Order: sequence, then structure tokens, then C-alpha cells
Amino acid sequence: MNRYDRQISVAEFGVDGQKKLAAAKILVVGAGGLASPVLQYLAGAGLGHIKVMDYDIVSVNNMHRQTIFRSDDLGLAKAGAAATNMRGLNPDCQMTPIIEPLTPDNIETYASDVDLVLDCADSFAVSYSLSDYCLNRLPLIHASVVGTAGYVGGFCYNAPSLRAVFPDLPQRFGSCAEDGVLGPIVGIIGSLQAQMTLAVITKQLSSPLGQLVTYDAIGNRFGGFRFDGVEEPDASLAFISPVQIKSDDLVIDLRAADEADLITADAQRLGLEQITPDLPLKDVGHVVFCCRSGQRAWAAAEKLSGFWSGSISLIAAGDPNFMRKRG
Repeated sequence: MNRYDRQISVAEFGVDGQKKLAAAKILVVGAGGLASPVLQYLAGAGLGHIKVMDYDIVSVNNMHRQTIFRSDDLGLAKAGAAATNMRGLNPDCQMTPIIEPLTPDNIETYASDVDLVLDCADSFAVSYSLSDYCLNRLPLIHASVVGTAGYVGGFCYNAPSLRAVFPDLPQRFGSCAEDGVLGPIVGIIGSLQAQMTLAVITKQLSSPLGQLVTYDAIGNRFGGFRFDGVEEPDASLAFISPVQIKSDDLVIDLRAADEADLITADAQRLGLEQITPDLPLKDVGHVVFCCRSGQRAWAAAEKLSGFWSGSISLIAAGDPNFMRKRG
């Protein structure tokens, strides 16, 4: 127990907290900037089993914030390199790398046997899919960082979901690739994710479920609020995988021809401006919108629901160039 003596000495943690931590199993989705402090602090603390899931590879332009990797890891799968490096940090912690993208149809496979899920991905489609799965089932520690600001919160299980707190997407959805990000801010938010995880698993500290914490480096300001009483939305736009498309669905691919091949052979390629009441929807029961990130699909679904009451699903197909490179 010498490895954990300093944290066991904390009165609010103690031997009981260490035992609970050693018996826990979690899923970390994403092995990048947020996952770097998350994995280091949780593996270092002696968490029993961590499954880390990511399909990307280690790239030099990400290493300013993805500090669990070394130059020798360049070109390797992030999940595999992260697992190897964390085993080196603490061999007591069992690490399981999952080198594939998280999709709505494989969440059950990888999350059904864990005690908690951490969303460290840079994808709102992944975040909402995880929230839909974890609702009333598992604690979800979700975080996001863009530019100079970020937030982290405890969702689901006995707290409201991500959809309850963020039912609508902003007009412009930022990302690290488009807007940049400062490494220390990712470190701050990821460290808070790790601390929230310790609090939920050990039950020795105040529960962060139902709480959101914000940080902005401009002015060095922390903020936040509790959202325990927020109601779940009556209806929500669910993400599905391409394999879940049914033969009688009307599939509308919002990507341009030079952006990607059609998601299915019989899909219609339309632009967002073409989602109008003139669409032939008389005998259609279910519409599926597809785009790269899910943002255009979400906007199209909201536009369609303004004049059509049928069922709608969304597909975030990802970057086809990236998928071909990894394949």
C-alpha cells in the first residue's frame, strides 16, 4: 500500500475509498487531451480497470496537450499507446485498449460492464449518444474544451442527462481542430474529470452528479451551477449507425459529392436549403439525415420537424479520408 499511502491519509478518502477504487471498472471514450490527465491520475490512483477507446493515431500536432504520449508513439494507435504508457505508470491498473470508433450500436458492447463512463471525445455526436445510453443507468462525466475555455459536469444515473442541460446545439459548434486549444486548459478540465470520477466511485466526497463547472483562461475565472432539477426533454433526435438504417427509411445525405460517397446506394443527396415542404414525404415513416459531424443533420432535422411530424434519426459519418487512412 506504499504506492497509495498519501491519498489513503486523506481523511475523506481513506482505506475504504482505496478499496472501492481498486474494485472499479470504467470506460474512457477518447484518448487525447482530456484523457491525458484523466488516465494519468486515475491509473496513478489505483483504479482497478480502465478501458480506453479511440480510433485515432498519435499525431505531432496534438502532442502539446496529449501529454501521455512520447515521440516514439507517433503513428501508433492512441488507445494502444495510452494503455501501454499507463501500465508503465502503474502495473496495478488493468488497461484494456479498444481501437475502434464509438458508435450508437457498439456502446452496449463496451459500456455494459463498467461502473462509470468518461466522455473525453471531441464529438458532440459521441457525447449525446453516450448520454442517451447512460441515462438512468450509469454516471457520465462529460467535458469539453475549445480555445481558452471549457466545462465539465456529472450527468445521468441519478442526475439529468446532457440533453436535459443542452437540449439544442449552438449555431456554430466549435472544435479543437477548427478553433485551436491551449494545453493547460485541457489539463485543468481533464483533472476535474478525474476528481469527479474519484468522488463518484468512492462515495467519500460530495457527489458531482448534477453539477457543472466552467473555466475560462481569459480572466482566470471558474464558475458553475447545479442542474439537479432540470427536466428531460419530451423528445430528442437520436444518433444511429449506418448499419441501423432500414430498407424503408428515407435517407438524405447532406454531404457534397466531393465530400463523400453516399451513405447508402439509394440515399438522396440534398443540401440543407433543399429541406422544404416540397419533399415527397407522403408515405414516409422515418427519415435519416447524414453528414460528417452530425451538425448539419441536426439542423436539417429541426427544419424538417417544423412541417413534418414523422420519426427522424441522425448519422454522424465522420471524415471519410480519415476512415480510409485508418482502414
